[in-house]
Amino acid sequence: MPFPKTTTLALLLLSGLLGNATAADTPLPDAIAAPGEAIVLTAHVEGAQVYECKAGADGKPAWAFREPIATLLVDGKTVGRHYAGPSWEHNDSSAVVGKVAGSAPGVAANDIPWLKLDVVSRRGSGILSGATTVQRINTKGGKLDGACDQPGSFRSAPYSADYVFLRKG
Repeated sequence: MPFPKTTTLALLLLSGLLGNATAADTPLPDAIAAPGEAIVLTAHVEGAQVYECKAGADGKPAWAFREPIATLLVDGKTVGRHYAGPSWEHNDSSAVVGKVAGSAPGVAANDIPWLKLDVVSRRGSGILSGATTVQRINTKGGKLDGACDQPGSFRSAPYSADYVFLRKG
């Protein structure tokens, strides 16, 4: 027996809501979990992971990660930037620098890892000023594969991710 039109519409709307999980709904691997910490800000980023061709441990040229260059977005609007450090700077002039404290593999082979970063320095008095931890989750892309044959050359790999800024207590 077919569903009435109103039931079909309700099911479509519900499936759309369930399909749009937010960063707060994302199950996290233990390696990057931050139990007991409260969310300060969740931002989506779009940008690139920049790599430099350098001599590897074996002396052969290989791509080495150099820095991220990305835009922080909330509700589709630019609210800041992410760059080397790793650093995150909000438009309100607050900023934090992090140090990797945990890592978990990305979902697909070309996704950069999910990370937990401890905030090691901060500046300003805006929204990021109280952040103590940053999580990078829901990564898409960002890995660079293939040979490099010109030491000193640069390449970038597009990526997106969600960054969750947390504070203790």
